[in-house]
Amino acid sequence: MANGTTYKTCTCRDEQGKRLGTSCPKLRRPGRSGERWNSTHGKWAYQLELPAHADGRRRNPLRRSGFDTLEEAENELDHARGLLALDDDPQAKRKITDLMLSVVKDTRKLPDTEEVRRKVRTCQDLNRQITVAEWLQEFLARKRRIEATTRAGYASHVRLYLTPYLGEVRLDRLRVSDIAGMFDAIEEFNDIIAVERASGDPERVAKVRYRRPVGPPTMHRIRATLRHALNIAIRQDRLLDFNPAAVVELPPAARPKPVVWTEERVTQWRADYSARTEAARRIKARVDVIGFFISVPRPSPVMVWTPAHTSAFLARARRHRLHVLYRLIALRGLRRGEAVGLRWPDVNFSGATIGVHWQITQLGWQPVQGKPKTDASDRVIAVDTETMKLLKKHRARQAEERLAAGDDWTDSGFVFTDELGRPLHPQHVTDQFYWLAFEAQLPPVRLHDLRHGAASLMLAAGVELKIVQETLGHVSSTFTRDTYTSVYPEVAAAAAESTAALLAIPSSPAPPRG
Repeated sequence: MANGTTYKTCTCRDEQGKRLGTSCPKLRRPGRSGERWNSTHGKWAYQLELPAHADGRRRNPLRRSGFDTLEEAENELDHARGLLALDDDPQAKRKITDLMLSVVKDTRKLPDTEEVRRKVRTCQDLNRQITVAEWLQEFLARKRRIEATTRAGYASHVRLYLTPYLGEVRLDRLRVSDIAGMFDAIEEFNDIIAVERASGDPERVAKVRYRRPVGPPTMHRIRATLRHALNIAIRQDRLLDFNPAAVVELPPAARPKPVVWTEERVTQWRADYSARTEAARRIKARVDVIGFFISVPRPSPVMVWTPAHTSAFLARARRHRLHVLYRLIALRGLRRGEAVGLRWPDVNFSGATIGVHWQITQLGWQPVQGKPKTDASDRVIAVDTETMKLLKKHRARQAEERLAAGDDWTDSGFVFTDELGRPLHPQHVTDQFYWLAFEAQLPPVRLHDLRHGAASLMLAAGVELKIVQETLGHVSSTFTRDTYTSVYPEVAAAAAESTAALLAIPSSPAPPRG
C-alpha cells in the first residue's frame, strides 16, 4: 500500500442506501481463469499513502477515482509517486504533499512534475502562485532607492504595457511567446495610429492626438524593465529559473539620425499642414494651430533646422524672457532640464563658462530637482562672448524683477525663473518654444532637436568630435559620431566640390589624337 495500488469502484448502493464502492458484485465477472474486472461497470481508482505530518500524525491516503481505464489510473499513480520522490528531505516531502493536496482540491489535477522539481531545486515556496501583475507591483515597491525619473520610467512601462498585456499570466508560466505577443499587439496599435493620422479626418486624427507610436527604442526599454523585474524574481526570490524576456527578439533599437529641414522638405510639410487645416475648416472643426503644427507628419522623428532657421528663431525670441535659455540650448546643446536647472553660482562670467551641475526634470507633471544622471553630464562648458553679454543683461533684468516683487520674491538661485523668482516648469519652456517657432513661420522641431542642431552646427564649424562630445555631455565620442553623421546640404556640397577639385580633371575633354 505504501507504493500505492489501483482498483475499481462504483457508485452503486445497497438496499439501505449505503454506497458499495469496491464491494459491488458487478465490478467482477466470471472468466475461464477465475473472476476478472468487468469492463462495462465502474471506474478505475488508485490509493497512495502520504508522508505523515510534522508532528507524526498519519495522513489520510490520497485517493483518486473516475478513470476510464486501468492505464489512466496507473499513469496518475506514477505521477503522484514521482512528485513524492523529488526530494528525500522529510520537510520537503511534506511541502510537496501539501502542494499536491491543495492543487487536487482546487483543480482536480496533480501539479506538473517539472514545475515542482524546479521550485524544489531553487528552494521556492511551493504554494506561492502570483501573477505577473502582482510581481511587477512588488518589483516597483522594492525600487525606492533609485532615481525618481528611473522609477517613473519603470512604473510607466508597467502601467501602460506590461500589466495590460501580461498582468493576468501566472509568473511561473510566463513564456517567450506571451512577451512576443505583447510586442506584436503594440506594433498593431502603431499601425492604427498611423492610419488614423493619415486619414485627413480631423475627428479621427483627434482620437489619436495624444497617442504616440511605440518605436523600437521604447520597445527595448519596455523589455529591459521586464527583464530586470524577472531577474530579481530569479536571483532574490527564486520564483523562476529562466528569464523569457532575455530571449525575445525585437527590431534594432537604432536611434533615428537627425535630418535637416531642406527647402524641399519644408515645402512638402507646409502643403501637408495647409491640407490639414483646410480639412478642419471645411467641416467647421476647431483649428488647433499649435496642435496641427506639432502633429503634422515630418520626414523623420528628429528634425534639425538649418543655420538660417535657427537664426530666425533666435531673432524672434530676442525679446522673450527665455531668449538666453533657448540660445544656450541652440548653441551649446544643453538638455531642457539642464537649462532650466542652471544656477547663478555656476555661471563664471570672468572665465566665460557655465557649470552644468543641476537639472530640473519632469516626473509626470511634477518638476524634480536633482544632479545630472551621469558623470559625463556633470560638466563645465565654454560659452561665446555674445551669450555671456546676454546673460549679464538677463541677470540685471532679474534684479529689477526682484525689487518689484519685494517680499513675494523667492530667492531660488536659478538663472531662469518666473517674475517672482520661482524655478520654471520644464513644460512651460517647451510650450513657449513651440509658440515662438510657429510665430517665426518655421518648420517644426522638438525642443530637444535644438540640442541636435547644436551638435550639427559644431561639427559643421569644424569643431573636434571630442570637444563636441564633452560639450553635449555624452559618455563616449562613439555615440556622438554615430548619432550626428548627417551634415547640412551646403557643407556636403562644399565637401563634394573640394573632393572633386583634388583630381584636377579638365572641365572639357582634350581633342582626340589623330
